[in-house]
Amino acid sequence: MAGAAGPGTCPGAAGGDGDDSLYPIAVLIDELRNEDVQLRLNSIKKLSTIALALGVERTRSELLPFLTDTIYDEDEVLLALAEQLGNFTGLVGGPDFAHCLLPPLENLATVEETVVRDRAVESLRQISQEHTPVALEAYFVPLVKRLASGDWFTSRTSACGLFSVCYPRASNAVKADIRQHFRSLCSDDTPMVRRAAASKLGEFAKVLELDSVKSEIVPLFTNLASDEQDSVRLLAVEACVSIAQLLSQDDLETLVMPALRQAAEDKSWRVRYMVADKFSELQKAVGPKITLNDLVPAFQNLLKDCEAEVRAAAAHKVKELCENLPIEDRETIIMNQILPYIKCPEVRLNIISNLDCVNEVIGIRQLSQSLLPAIVELAEDAKWRVRLAIIEYMPLLAGQLGVEFFNEKLNSLCMAWLLDHVYAIREAATNNLMKLVQKFGTEWAQNTIVPKVLIMANDPNYLHRMTTLFCINALSEACGQEITTKQMLPIVLKMAGDQVANVRFNVAKSLQKIGPILDTSALQGEVKPVLQKLGQDEDMDVKYFAQEAISVLALA
Repeated sequence: MAGAAGPGTCPGAAGGDGDDSLYPIAVLIDELRNEDVQLRLNSIKKLSTIALALGVERTRSELLPFLTDTIYDEDEVLLALAEQLGNFTGLVGGPDFAHCLLPPLENLATVEETVVRDRAVESLRQISQEHTPVALEAYFVPLVKRLASGDWFTSRTSACGLFSVCYPRASNAVKADIRQHFRSLCSDDTPMVRRAAASKLGEFAKVLELDSVKSEIVPLFTNLASDEQDSVRLLAVEACVSIAQLLSQDDLETLVMPALRQAAEDKSWRVRYMVADKFSELQKAVGPKITLNDLVPAFQNLLKDCEAEVRAAAAHKVKELCENLPIEDRETIIMNQILPYIKCPEVRLNIISNLDCVNEVIGIRQLSQSLLPAIVELAEDAKWRVRLAIIEYMPLLAGQLGVEFFNEKLNSLCMAWLLDHVYAIREAATNNLMKLVQKFGTEWAQNTIVPKVLIMANDPNYLHRMTTLFCINALSEACGQEITTKQMLPIVLKMAGDQVANVRFNVAKSLQKIGPILDTSALQGEVKPVLQKLGQDEDMDVKYFAQEAISVLALA
């Protein structure tokens, strides 16, 4: 008997006689009834091997009926089964027998778990392409109708994803029937079904004749766009992109734009968010004329929307909106109709974070004039996180605007941040200086930044004096040995006599940090005596950090 053999012998068993040929199906049944979910899952994943072992005829007559009738399992197992069946056509005898795969997939398309249903629908869509037109009308279209008329909303939602794949190859009479079923689902009592229909409306519109789009799809779109549920209305916005691509400018203006204008001002922020999120696609679909007349004013409102999520979504689309504008109108529209409406800090930050991209669209001179007030305002924003964000964009701004503009307009901001009352801002401002030196070079640092930093060593506020040390730590490596030795080191050594212990122990830490940059004579002649003195300090922390610096720099 072959019963003692392992599952790996299945293909061989198919060629045997008698009871041997029952082995694969027997193993499958045993494994599918096993209490261990993983074993059941493994069995499903080996379905193609089992089907090969059984041969096409027994796969059709035994395996598929078994799967159709007896599979009620964990979602993970059902998901694997739905996936496997999508690639099963060759194992049941080819396209002539593809319809045999429909019953188990129809069952799976009605289960409660959405992920399983979606996978079953995906497999049905694959298999539909393998049906001949005759088989499609004989087997597939009736399946779609059964799902569309099902008692449970789960089957009706699954049906929505199947109309577009069977419509193009159906006869005219059947096409009319398919459209009727889709219309019914668009006005279904259950919001989940209307939502599914709305999500597939654009896809279905693409395979319909233009007359049917105008006479049937557009009214459906209008109804869904004014549905009582915002989750349906927002999906209608998505469908609008596909529908708009199919219509002439005149038809667009009369048939689609009223609903789109309404969506852009919808009472639900989620619908307005979807308009903002799909703005670039809508812009391309409706063309330049309607963009100028309708979409730009709508975009202005989205940029100043009362909901931050909507404003942020619109901000993400500024670059694409600008790129898609007609070149001859681009600068005027951006300068007069887009940038003036950017009042919200989050939106301004988004523009600034994409400055390199926006710069490509309208040029740096206009951009700097328009954005400078926004940059200054954000740099002094009451919310410290906004100030922090603008600091992080400063190296990008510096690279785009150039050293001359930076020195004139932004340098003072960068220095002001060093004196901010929030430590995170002072820390970020210090790191910002290091990045600016890397961008503009040591000569710029020596003439512009270093003198201003060193003046802070005499500030009455000990926190600002400590910021001087933090700046020296950050700048020393970028500036190199000469500037560090001649300009920075003397200030650090002088601060070793500060009255505040926190400053003195930070002097020890700074000397440890800049020590590797200094030459031996500076270390031995200037640094060592100061660290030794700090090592005898009355404050325990000062003493500890001084001794640590002596040890690390090998000055003992």
